[in-house]
Amino acid sequence: MTDDKLILGGHEFSSRFILGSGKYSLDLIKAAVEQAGAQIITLALRRANSESGNILDHIPEGITLLPNTSGARNAQEAVRIARLARECGCGDFVKIEIMRDSKYLLPDNYETIRATEILAKEGFVVLPYMYPDLNVARDLVNAGAAAVMPLGAPIGSNKGLATREFIKILIQEIDLPIIVDAGIGRPSQACEAMEMGAAAVMANTAIATAGDIPAMAEAFKKAIEAGRTAYLSGLGRVIDKGASASSPLTGFLYQ
Repeated sequence: MTDDKLILGGHEFSSRFILGSGKYSLDLIKAAVEQAGAQIITLALRRANSESGNILDHIPEGITLLPNTSGARNAQEAVRIARLARECGCGDFVKIEIMRDSKYLLPDNYETIRATEILAKEGFVVLPYMYPDLNVARDLVNAGAAAVMPLGAPIGSNKGLATREFIKILIQEIDLPIIVDAGIGRPSQACEAMEMGAAAVMANTAIATAGDIPAMAEAFKKAIEAGRTAYLSGLGRVIDKGASASSPLTGFLYQ
């Protein structure tokens, strides 16, 4: 299905895996590109330079940078970080992250709507990270978001799709790509998200903390591709009561 593209703000991508680089390491970047086929990698501007060096020096050409506003506590701070990222040459993509809660790191949905509206009007391709709420998602659409990024579970928790029922509602009701972000801990969970109809999955901790980073990156790639193929193929029916024979129950042999 080479024509099955992820489209964000008019840009086409063949990969539906997005790397969150919060747990930045050279091995993670290399594996995400080579084994997982990632074409989008997030970048926290305040972490661009670390003890491991400048992350920009290790992201290959052709990869789309997705600066995030990590550390912003309100819309004003998020807008300032986004503008700074663009001035630094990171492009027009931006992932809005606004958190006032330091314990659970849950996004502030309403400040996120405000920042999305401002930045979309300035020509940014805005991907807002949000707690899955249908009314908030609708407001983000109206504010000019290019996609909606609901959390599956708290950041870094690897708990999987704790919010799956709410994400399903967004997939059914929102006419934008739904990218499941945060909390995905296993390839099987990424596959489930794609089977539900998510447009893409972002992962970081699950790969960064794996015993074999390249192998886990490849596992995520395969899981995401399998889930997408299953979704497009049309999943088989589910029977809640009784059973249904896969072969006709006729022509039994009797002695």
